[in-house]
Amino acid sequence: MPDRPAPLAIEILTSIDTIEASEWDRLAHGVRPGEKESSANTLVGVGDSSDEQPELKGDDDDSMLEAAESTGEADPINPFISHAFLNALERSGSVSGRTGWTPLHLLARDATGRAVGAVPVYGKSHSRGEYVFDHAFADAYTRNGLDYYPKLQVSVPFTPATARKLLVAPEADADRVAPALIAGVDALRVRIEASSIHATFLPPADRQHFLDAGYLLRHDQQFHFSNEGYASFDDFLAALASRKRKMLKRERREALAAGLSIEWVTGKAITEAHWDAFFTFYMETGSRKWGSPYLTRTFFSLIGEAMAGRILLVMAKRDGRFIAGALNFIGGNTLYGRNWGATEYHPFLHFELCYYQAIDFAIANGLARVEAGAQGEHKLARGYRPVRTSSVHTFADPRFHRAIGDYLARERDQIAEFQLELDGMTPFRNPVGNSR
Repeated sequence: MPDRPAPLAIEILTSIDTIEASEWDRLAHGVRPGEKESSANTLVGVGDSSDEQPELKGDDDDSMLEAAESTGEADPINPFISHAFLNALERSGSVSGRTGWTPLHLLARDATGRAVGAVPVYGKSHSRGEYVFDHAFADAYTRNGLDYYPKLQVSVPFTPATARKLLVAPEADADRVAPALIAGVDALRVRIEASSIHATFLPPADRQHFLDAGYLLRHDQQFHFSNEGYASFDDFLAALASRKRKMLKRERREALAAGLSIEWVTGKAITEAHWDAFFTFYMETGSRKWGSPYLTRTFFSLIGEAMAGRILLVMAKRDGRFIAGALNFIGGNTLYGRNWGATEYHPFLHFELCYYQAIDFAIANGLARVEAGAQGEHKLARGYRPVRTSSVHTFADPRFHRAIGDYLARERDQIAEFQLELDGMTPFRNPVGNSR
């Protein structure tokens, strides 16, 4: 009878800076069977900059199986789980105990000391910056005289993008390492006396590991652009119904009618002057929407230093001066829209910078998808299809675990019905394939 493998050792990392970037990224982006090796910080086939203005032409949940789903496993190089991104959040002070995001990452090592798994974990003292809203759960705890905080969050802060959270080395046995990581998170919850654990924006494999451990499933939805092999933006427009096609063309014209020009800036072409301008936009718009934006100015410099090849700034100029911008991250096959802002109002400029330019870039560079962030039913009419996102949750108090489980089952049914309704409202001429 073969010897049983030695137990994995689980370490708590109170800063991601305590692990070498190469060691973390081997877990996050290691080559798996059937995958092609590529660099997490090098964009193949795209130059450092676009100095010229871009050309603007003219589970056991069977009821959900037909709905399109966001699956971060399909992107082999998700920039948000990279050491560079997570470290920039911490080093910039955007993430810390002071901001209510205390890093408590877990690292699994085998008997030889080799890292075989990791999971990004944060102790939370509030529910901001998560994009999976649990304020009703917190209120219920308070009404019953219980503390909801601290809680544990398995996520990438301020980032509503599906990505692996159970980072298992490609040579390791995921069916052994993933449950060990989840058990480690459970033990951490007991250790800090947290009320609950929340793992958000999970791909299917991660989700199943958590469900096998007794976690509760929650669904939500986003809107993503799917590149169906389009040769150009006009090719994409040809797939739309005539009325919608005319609407998009009109919006693009009106967005730039005041003499605006658009620049794509990526790689070494991104300067501190770009970040100064973008941070002004971010603060202006973020202060109006959220009151207190999450990211510090230093964060943008740090990501510019560490991962510029994975960043696309879409900047709008008027009279030689930047007046708006959108920040995107470039994955292995997906463009992720994250933040945007403006110091001047121009009709449809938000749509142009965040949605249409993103589609242009994805088509030009052969990317399969654009994920344009959380919520936003207005994206539907602009060629972004509804997709389902998943999170999982567990609660230390068994009464709340049962009650919230019942609530989430009803919520999943409602979301499934709504998503199928939206799926029939896309602007495409041929609705076939809207659900997959």
